[in-house]
Amino acid sequence: MAQQAVPTKGNLMATKKSLALARVGYELLDKKRNILIREMMALIDRASQIQSTIDKAFADAYKALEKANITLGFCYELSKTVPYDNSITLDSRSIMGVEIPVLTIEKPQAKELCYGMSNTNARFDEAVALFTEAKYLTVELAEIENSVYRLAVAIKQTQKRANALKNIMIPKFESDVKFISDALDEKDREEFSRLKVIKKQKSDK
Repeated sequence: MAQQAVPTKGNLMATKKSLALARVGYELLDKKRNILIREMMALIDRASQIQSTIDKAFADAYKALEKANITLGFCYELSKTVPYDNSITLDSRSIMGVEIPVLTIEKPQAKELCYGMSNTNARFDEAVALFTEAKYLTVELAEIENSVYRLAVAIKQTQKRANALKNIMIPKFESDVKFISDALDEKDREEFSRLKVIKKQKSDK
């Protein structure tokens, strides 16, 4: 059983202050949770849209590659001309104190071909373009999915802290305030009764 606070005016003031702070803290955590949830839901909707676009982009890219393979033969050697892309950079932004990743990938201003045109055709060009677009979408999706994960973790932690304040700390402080107030009121009544008795005794003399 939790020990009750000592019923003094100083403790009453301190407990009331702690109760007020706990209530403010709960309101702030509740607002933070709602903001994070809205942000996460918006990202989930965006992720769903991108996933559908990516699925179509890859499907179209593989169809174009199949046609290129039919017209050019197996394109394994040509695929070696496509350079590795290491232009992705990682940064971050903050949402209510939660660090969210920001991925950036360089997109060339001009359309530069990394292979000769003499031994390729339009089908191969189309496949390269579609796979490139799918790459950009994949980077964006990775950023969003990681952001959703981090927001979900933050929402869970925020909810846990808010519940602790709402269900444990605030009721405890409220109980302590009532206990101390009742004890002080009882003490005041006893003191008032004692003074009345003393006054009566003096008047009877």
